[in-house]
Parts: sequence; C-alpha cells; structure tokens
Amino acid sequence: MTTRIAYFDCFSGASGDMLLGSLLDAGLPLDRLQAALRTLPIAGWEIRAERQARQAICGTSAQVSYEEAEQPHRHLGDILALIDGSELPTSVKERAGAVFRRLARAEAHVHGTTPEEVHFHEVGAIDSIIDIVGVTAGLHLLGVEQVYASALPLGGGTVRVAHGELPVPAPATLQIAAEAGVPTRPHPAQVELLTPTGAAILAELARFEQPAMAVDAVGYGFGVRQVPALNAVRVWLGRTIEPLPWQEDEAILLETNLDDTTGEALGYVQSRLLEAGALDAWFTPITMKKSRPAVLLSVLAPPARASELASLLLRETTTLGVRWRAVRRTIASRRIEAVQTPYGPVRVKVKELAGKTAGASPEYEDCARLAREAGVPWQQVYDAARRAWDEVGRSVP
Repeated sequence: MTTRIAYFDCFSGASGDMLLGSLLDAGLPLDRLQAALRTLPIAGWEIRAERQARQAICGTSAQVSYEEAEQPHRHLGDILALIDGSELPTSVKERAGAVFRRLARAEAHVHGTTPEEVHFHEVGAIDSIIDIVGVTAGLHLLGVEQVYASALPLGGGTVRVAHGELPVPAPATLQIAAEAGVPTRPHPAQVELLTPTGAAILAELARFEQPAMAVDAVGYGFGVRQVPALNAVRVWLGRTIEPLPWQEDEAILLETNLDDTTGEALGYVQSRLLEAGALDAWFTPITMKKSRPAVLLSVLAPPARASELASLLLRETTTLGVRWRAVRRTIASRRIEAVQTPYGPVRVKVKELAGKTAGASPEYEDCARLAREAGVPWQQVYDAARRAWDEVGRSVP
C-alpha cells in the first residue's frame, strides 16, 4: 500500500507564505482551504493567490490581507485558543498547535523567558496564523500523510523586526534549527531566506531527507525577497514507492579469452580470484581465431576490487588484456541458519523475497566435510540436511 507524501524542495529558503503558495500551486483548492480556515474565530482576512511567472517559471504567490491596521501581541495561549475554537479536524489543530509551541520555545530561549510568557509579534499577526494553520490544513486536504524537506539555506545580512535590527538567520530561526537538528546550508544571498515561521513549520512536520517517490504534481510558491536566483519553494506531491522484494547493486564483469592455458592453470587462477574477493568466476568454452578451442574466463568483481582482480588475471594467465563491463545485479535477500543431521550440524542458505522464504540450500562444504568424516556419499548428507530443514516447519520449494 502506498502513502501520500510531500517533499518541500527549499532551494531558496522557506517562509509560511512560500510553503502555502507551493501547495496551492500544486493543486490545493483555494476555496476549500479558505472554507476550512473560516472556522477560525478571526475575521477580516483574505488569501490572495496570484499566479505569476518569474524567471520563466510559473508559480503562485500567496499573500494574506486583513483589515486591522495593527495586530495584538498575542501570547501562546491566545493563539492555541483560536485554533482550538475552530472546526478544523483534530489532527490539523494538533499539528498547527505543535508548530506554535515550537516557535514559543525558541522565542522563550532567545529572550530568557517561558513559552507561556512569550509575546508573539510578527508570528502573532493574522497572516502568520493563516500561513501556519493553512499549511497544516492544506496538507490534510491534499491527503498528505508524510512530509519531507531538503536542507534549508539561511541567507545572511540583517533583518528588521519588532525588536529592532537582528542578524540573519534571526535568533529564533537559528534556535529552531538547533533544537530540531535541522540540516542547513550556506547561500550567497544577503537577505533572510528562512523565516522563523518557515523553520518552525518544517522542523515540526518534516523529515529532512529526500524520499523515493512517484511524483504526481509539482508546485512553486513564490516569496517576496529580492534575490538574484528564483525566490521560491518547490513542493513535490506524490506517493511512496513500494520497496522491491530484492536488492540491486553494481558490479564489474571482467573477461578474457585464453587459448593456450592448461586446465590445471585455469583451476588455480579461479581459486586465486575467489580468494582475492571475486564475487564469482567461471569458464565458458569458445572458439577463437584459426578455429582454436579456447576458454572465456569471466570474473564478477566488486567495483572497489576490479583493478586488483584485473591485475591478477594479467599476472596469473597468459592473457595480454582484460575487458571491463559495468553490470547491475538483482540480489535476493538471504540468511544462514543451522540444522542438525545424524552426521552433524549443516548450515543452510535461506533465500527470501518480500520477507518470505523462497528457497533453501544446504552448504556444499559442510555436507562434503561430514560425508568424508562419516564415510557416506555427499548426496546422503545433503538429503538429510534438506529433511531436517523441512522438519522444523520451514517450507522449501
């Protein structure tokens, strides 16, 4: 079963209005969002979502307009009461409340007070409340269950807020990043790219990694900063990809043709190759020029050991050259378990697909050693190991 996910690609920072704009641009219906937010006990506001083109990229600028000239300096309890007094789903209330609590903790740490005593200034205004609650409600309306985000660029310079001129990143922004372990990265722009609101939303809701996903929609949310590069957040909406019931990796296939090497020499070099870390080595009969019977020696090598194994081929055989070819492998999961037989313990290699047993094979060397010790045929020991495996309740195809 797949999960609906959102990945916020914050190549130019993040703010509440940029995150909200990206969701609207990716298909969040504005009328449904505003209807949900109208249940908040706050009047006199409107979301203006304007479709724009910047640097040849189309996106959405989402700005909140309101009638009040001045906003009250709300406390955390005031904002939580507004959220709790709405008709929003419980999960939206909880997530929005958690974002504001994270903001309050950061502000309290910076100003040396308690979260309950913090006076919200900019983030207590209607636009910030609508941005934060709007993002959490928008994710709910889009059916998003998991949120991811990229590393966050911070910007530089200074920013003017209610407390005066402060360094970028703003102290509350940096405290949020420190508390949540948010990965950040430098950016040449000397403006505020990551706001406290944007930092708190992503720190509370997102995991900072890029998921494997099937992308269904992409949205750009434009910011208001004047920077040389595109000032936007890009959201990827999509679904998780069901994990494959096997693993995949890369290997190097080494090959060389030999028409003047004895069987003894070939057996020796195969042993040396396996001892030196080859994943496998095998021979294929071929015919070379002048109708000479020959052998194709193939070696499957881990990429890190390919040079060493190619050198071994040059030293230990008569070849004048080795061909290289990159290949991909599909590998079933496997584990080793031991079973008891009348001849002694035998290890069994168990193949698994999607967490289920798909086959099992007794180890050759164990069976061979016990057969020699007991003076019985190898097949007899092997069959005993297979029966022992079946008897412990594991079905072997």
